[in-house]
Amino acid sequence: MPEITIGSRIKKSPFFAATIAAGATHFTIYNRMYMPTSYGDPLGEYHRLKAGVSMWDVGAERQVEIIGPDARAFCDRVSARNVSNLKPGRARYAPICNHNGILINDPIVLCLAEDRWWLSIADGDLLQHCQAIAGSEGFDVEAFEPDVSPLAVQGPKAADLARDLFGDELVENLGFFHHCEVELDGIPMVICKSGWSRQGGYELFLTDGSRGQALWDLVAEVGEKYGIAPGTPHHMERIENGLLSYGSDTDDDTDPFEAGLGQWCDMDRPFVGRDAITARHGEPNRRRRLVNVDVDVVDRNELWTADQPYPALVQGQPAGFLRTAVWSPKLDRFIGLALLSVAHAAPGTHLDVDAPGIVTGMTVTDVPFGASL
Repeated sequence: MPEITIGSRIKKSPFFAATIAAGATHFTIYNRMYMPTSYGDPLGEYHRLKAGVSMWDVGAERQVEIIGPDARAFCDRVSARNVSNLKPGRARYAPICNHNGILINDPIVLCLAEDRWWLSIADGDLLQHCQAIAGSEGFDVEAFEPDVSPLAVQGPKAADLARDLFGDELVENLGFFHHCEVELDGIPMVICKSGWSRQGGYELFLTDGSRGQALWDLVAEVGEKYGIAPGTPHHMERIENGLLSYGSDTDDDTDPFEAGLGQWCDMDRPFVGRDAITARHGEPNRRRRLVNVDVDVVDRNELWTADQPYPALVQGQPAGFLRTAVWSPKLDRFIGLALLSVAHAAPGTHLDVDAPGIVTGMTVTDVPFGASL
């Protein structure tokens, strides 16, 4: 199998050495950083996430810090979702578009103070976008990448572990998408009740990159009694539960409504890309929809995942793409996400898939899978 060469051109997270020592077997490149994607046992990692607690190096989930008198107004301008009333200590999922109305990231926006905000980003060059908007529109802000690297703790036992680490009072008072600054044995961080799973958990935003090994070791030690072990953001779990993976499920021409994020776009206020989205949706023939599909895979290897978009066809004519596919242990079948023309996106629609010897076809199902679990 081809391997990625580890070198200095791609950055390492503060937890990189710890992940190597813990047995990471696979990495991807995410925000120009190495991010673990497996420790060699995908099914075991899935079950640990569903039933116990898992710790993830998601340091590649970089932050864009916005600081200055216009920070609130600026974040509301770049965000398709209204964040003008977001209070310090709160966070909100917020799609971001370019001027053409195309989704270019789907970060979590955290308000740390009136004049200090973080955009906790997916894979993409959002920093340059923010710097350009700030400069061209005259906002009195500075946009930069701070020394912040999240370590995620996810799973149904994550709350028990958090109580042991931070105390009952903090955990009980920290609502979903709430955050606060804390120190743990002198290690500074922001803890947020969030994470890329439906199993519940926390993200520990380390604010001193020199303390990565210390934080990793501390979480591993305290979590030992709960069976904690390293894991990664898990495609089996996230597809079962309808979590979008920007860039995997979308392409370079996907708007937020096509990606299923329309409910988080407040179209009654000006934001970057709003007018383009409105114009785009006045052309019905261009419309697509991201839908859940049952996938007919030839080889029933439970570790197979779609490694590229596969063309979807109806009577030999292009209808879109199967973007992602994976085995679902809970549903006992292959499932995926497809970006299809609206005309072929209704539940029950069967489509052929151009992936000879791998996938024969797929059927659109109700959205999301998570609603029926």
